[in-house]
Amino acid sequence: MIHKVISDYTATIHIEGTGDVERRLQVTPEIAGWEYLYFRTYTYRKGMVINGESAGEEMVMVLLSGSVVMEVEGQRWELDGRSTVFDGRPHTIYLPPHYDYKMTVRADSDCAYSRAPAKGLLKPRYIPPEALKVEKVGEGLFEHQVTHILDCGDAEMLLCVEVHTPAGHWSDFPGHRHISLIGGPVNAVHYHRFRSARGWGLQRLYSADGSLDEALVVHTGDAVMVRQSAHPVVASPAADMYTLNFLASVRPGWDVEPVADPQQKE
Repeated sequence: MIHKVISDYTATIHIEGTGDVERRLQVTPEIAGWEYLYFRTYTYRKGMVINGESAGEEMVMVLLSGSVVMEVEGQRWELDGRSTVFDGRPHTIYLPPHYDYKMTVRADSDCAYSRAPAKGLLKPRYIPPEALKVEKVGEGLFEHQVTHILDCGDAEMLLCVEVHTPAGHWSDFPGHRHISLIGGPVNAVHYHRFRSARGWGLQRLYSADGSLDEALVVHTGDAVMVRQSAHPVVASPAADMYTLNFLASVRPGWDVEPVADPQQKE
């Protein structure tokens, strides 16, 4: 079972009507071996026009950087985004299943997409940066910033936050795992970037019984797949760390339970 996917900066796919586009990374249920969550990142170049669809899933597009215009069912939204993921809050688009969209790229843009099955109970909407709640979490070397993009009720199955972790600091510590209060699996992707090319981090995945205990080195563009294990992560002293987290479950929520460290014997 794989736990990390690395971005490919040479990969392209062909989109009809657009041509070749740069798809950096993808996680699918088939790749991850789980039930619900899809995650992909793309780099689009200025002047491109992308005609896409949400198909049978709800879809969330987070504009990591750049500038695009999104048109959906007669609605037109201008997303004049940040220069990098370290420069403010993102613009976000939510689409329920079976909606077409047209996206015009006004400047080179990095976009992250996540999908999960849905019934179509919600409406398409644009979520502007100023609508997002930002909070400081933890103290000392555990202090980090969390930006809430999708909270409970904002989507049918998806949750999303951005986490900014200063160099040398930890997030998702002490060890915990995300759970669904009605049972069933929780799928999660943690997509990392660093302020400097020298930046890197360590993310540990472990279970209380010790059946899983792995430490992964992460660099810019790496995505870690978290399957209801503890998942603390630390940024090296070399650079600040950015993490985009998507979670999917049947009834999504931020419910967690502590996970005892199997290496700490009493």
